[in-house]
Formats: sequence, structure tokens, C-alpha cells
Amino acid sequence: MIGIDVGGANLKVVDAEGAHVHPCPLWKKAPLQEILGKYRSEPAAVVMTGELADCFSSKMEGIRWIVSTVKQVFPQALFYGIDGSFHRDAVPQLAAANWLASAEFLLPRYPGALLLDMGSTTTDLIPLHDLNQLKGLSDLRRLQKGYLVYHGLLRTSIPAFVQTLQVNGLSTPLSSEYFAITADVHLLLGHISTEEYTCETPDGTPPSRESSLRRIARLVCADPVEVGGENGVQQMAEQICSLELQRIQEAIRRVEKTSGTTGIVCAGIGGRIFAPRVGGLDLARELGPAADTLPALAVREVAERIAG
Repeated sequence: MIGIDVGGANLKVVDAEGAHVHPCPLWKKAPLQEILGKYRSEPAAVVMTGELADCFSSKMEGIRWIVSTVKQVFPQALFYGIDGSFHRDAVPQLAAANWLASAEFLLPRYPGALLLDMGSTTTDLIPLHDLNQLKGLSDLRRLQKGYLVYHGLLRTSIPAFVQTLQVNGLSTPLSSEYFAITADVHLLLGHISTEEYTCETPDGTPPSRESSLRRIARLVCADPVEVGGENGVQQMAEQICSLELQRIQEAIRRVEKTSGTTGIVCAGIGGRIFAPRVGGLDLARELGPAADTLPALAVREVAERIAG
């Protein structure tokens, strides 16, 4: 069995050989079918979030396209929905169900805990309580309950959560332009490598420390030399990271208060970075690299559990 998570920006696959991540921006007509063809010999269990990509006029159009594309490679593919069931055809319940597969997989292992799964674009905060209380929750409802935070390790625009920074000793408002993203911050702070900067840069240049320095300085309409050179930009990055952590901690407290969870388990590409900062357990210790692709692993495990 192969597990597949079709996101809007990335395609994640877990098979017998391990976990695989393929940049696959659907809004740029990425070759989803071609990439999936590399795994043609396997039966497939699938979850998705890519139906929300703005190349589709509606989520249902996106669901139909993803199901059709996947089935051209895997005719017998099973698609997991927010009803907790597997489907063979395009139905509304398939929209953004990847988080529920993760919950169903982890709930027996960590009952009562809170799962923090930070990807490149969003963070899921999932109370691992009664699965029936989670079934049927759309992304809209999860946003309202605090279970979905639109903040990711790589692709989040800095002005989306930062209004001012201390620059040259003065409180300085940020430009709202798309100059820099969270990947630039984490690259400068040594949390990720240039190889792990897997999304496009805001200015289209290859990922590098030099270009991240330039982009972050541009947030305050400056060149690095105007904000104190490399050290000055580094201080800006540290402030941004602190505000990022504050945002995630506030989201965690909100969900803990309403759900009564005890303990935090962390997954996704941000799991290893944020686990020690929020007092959580890094699931990579148990799951290895597959923790970065948790929904793909989870849907495979859930499908095998049902089949076996």
C-alpha cells in the first residue's frame, strides 16, 4: 500500500522505501500524474488539500480533478474523507481530510494529546480525543475552532503576523509587500538548509543566505546595510521567530482550553523545530522522516488497518 497526500503546493508519498516530498504547485499546472507515475506499481490510499488551489473555480472542481488524475495512475485508489470513510469517487467529503487521517492513526497511540502538525503552509492543531467529534469538520469550521492555523514553516508572508519590528532602536512598521517569507527567517537562523527551502522565493532568486538577508531587510524598505548589516538583519529574524512562536503558543493555548488535551506531539517539517519550543514530543523520534509527511503515512496505515 502507498499513502498519498495531494496538497496545493507539495505532493507527499509514503511507500515501503520511505517518505518522499515532491514540490507540486497545482496552480502552476505541476505534472501530478507524471510524478505519481513513479509509484505506479502500488495500490494507493489518498488524502488531499489541493482542491483549495485557486486554479480551481470551486473545491468540488478541484476534488474531481485530483481524483481523476490520481485514478489515471491508480485506478483502484481509495480516497479518505472527513466522514472517516474511504471513497472511490469524487465526493464533497474528500475536501481537506488529511488531518483527520492523522488523527485516526495517532489517537490510539497518544489518546488525549494535542497534535501539532506544521507543514510548509499551515499548522494543524488536532485534539486526539473522540474521533467522532472530529468527523465532518471542514476547513472553515476548523479555522473557527482554532484547529487550523494558516501559518507554515516556509510559505507564510511575514506581514501576515508581524506589524512592527525594532530596527536601529526604533519601532518600525513593516511594508505589506510580499518581500519575505518564514523560510527566509528559518534559513537565516539555521533551522533549515537551502535544500530544505523547497518553495519558491518571493523574488524568484535561488535560496541563499545572502538573498534571505536582502529580502528580510526589504520588509522595512531597506537594504541590509541600512539596518546594521548582517547582524541587524539577524536581529530582525530573531524578533520575527519570537513572534511566530508566540502566535503558535497562543493557538495551542486556545485549543487546550476548549478541548482539555494533555501533552503535545509534533509532526510536519516544523515539528522538530517547534517541539522543544512548545514542550512537545517530536514524532520524528518514533516515525523517522515519515513524520514530515504524516497524513500520507497515516492514510496508508488506516487503509491497511481496515483491510487487514
